[in-house]
Amino acid sequence: MPVVREFTLPDLGEGLTGAEVVRWMVEVGEVIAVDQPVVEVETAKAVVEVPCPYGGVVTARYGEPGEEVAVGAPLVTVAVSPAAGAPSPAAEVERPLVGYGVAEPDRGGRRRRVGAPAGSTAGATAGATAGATAVVTAVVTGASAAVGAPQAPAAPVAAAAAPVVVPVISPLVRRSAREHGIDLTTLTGSGPDGLIMRADVERAVAALASGAAPAGAPLHAGAHPPVGVPAGAEVVPLRGLRRAVAEKLTRSHREIPAATCWVDADATELMALRRQLNATPGPKVSVLALLARICTVALARFPELNSSVTEDGSGILRHSSVHLGFAAQGERGLVVPVVRDAQRLSTEQLGAELGRLTESARTGVLTPAELTGGTFTLNNYGVFGVDGSTPILNHPEAAMLGVGRIVAKPWVHQGELAVREVTQLSFTFDHRVCDGGTAGGLLRFVADCVEQPGMLLRQL
Repeated sequence: MPVVREFTLPDLGEGLTGAEVVRWMVEVGEVIAVDQPVVEVETAKAVVEVPCPYGGVVTARYGEPGEEVAVGAPLVTVAVSPAAGAPSPAAEVERPLVGYGVAEPDRGGRRRRVGAPAGSTAGATAGATAGATAVVTAVVTGASAAVGAPQAPAAPVAAAAAPVVVPVISPLVRRSAREHGIDLTTLTGSGPDGLIMRADVERAVAALASGAAPAGAPLHAGAHPPVGVPAGAEVVPLRGLRRAVAEKLTRSHREIPAATCWVDADATELMALRRQLNATPGPKVSVLALLARICTVALARFPELNSSVTEDGSGILRHSSVHLGFAAQGERGLVVPVVRDAQRLSTEQLGAELGRLTESARTGVLTPAELTGGTFTLNNYGVFGVDGSTPILNHPEAAMLGVGRIVAKPWVHQGELAVREVTQLSFTFDHRVCDGGTAGGLLRFVADCVEQPGMLLRQL
């Protein structure tokens, strides 16, 4: 006789307390295998596919796309039969769920999970299917007395077995509704057979801004503009990565007494060195890799700036390794991947790791571990075509080097006016860990290495 098991959102690591539902990968009434991914969620660090440790029939889902689910809150309930491959209580205790299910692309471009053995889902499918017929019969024919055994969740299975089906085909329509806080179940579609179209959502958004519900599209309770928002203005909710970034930057600005200094540097020789290195066989060396090498050497000379202040503000942590963060643009916005132990890597190895992490950022498959633990950040905002910036520090780090675009400018070189490749370097630092002399010393050393890259040989 099937029993209903409740699967809750596991601890995804890195101190995360919840995640936002991005999309459901299963439907109510669908037969699933042990460890099959059931939902894709977005944390402050990454997009994660969450596998369910039970095999059987999905009887309920909790949370709609765009909704936040707390760690430990129900995700799905599954009607499990003894033959469906459900784990034993002992196996449930041993099953690792922390950080489990980070999505990565496989060779076919589809997303897969890290942490599950290859072929585990396929291997478990046969076991789940063996007892699926009895479970489906119990659920579909309304044998709720059998399903509702003492182990059943608080939410009634009978109610969950009849989900509201929203007639929406386009994922763009769902996304637009989610971003604007529109409840699709309250809309009447203008398409064939009541299909909700993009125009229906746009009318609901306009009505939301004006405070009036359009005909045939009543808005859900509480879906009125927040107090103080002018008519016609759009309110974009802070969610997922954007909210995490906002919270971190606010904390950094509030807690860290930061100061910034800057200097112009002649990068002509650095660019000539790069061309020389790339003229020989082997992996190409990027400007970012050369700048990363300069940073590791500079931090060995000025270790005060590879540090952070303790949580209670009573001391300074000086880190023995340089975990170099760098700003990278991804599909989820600007992120800061981290190169571990950057001081131990050769320039070619630095370039390879920077390239790998940049590609992972572009495709949105960075793991939480690859986005945390930095001790110093290199911010190459020159790729956006700007010369200077005063960035906010990446809390709790104590320093960040910013590099503007490298552009041809008139420059006095060896006593004569010449056209040189010039960049502006800026350095933002936590004034608690050092004074301006130390920060200026590091920045001047970096500028000297940019202008005379041969100086690096003395330091290696």
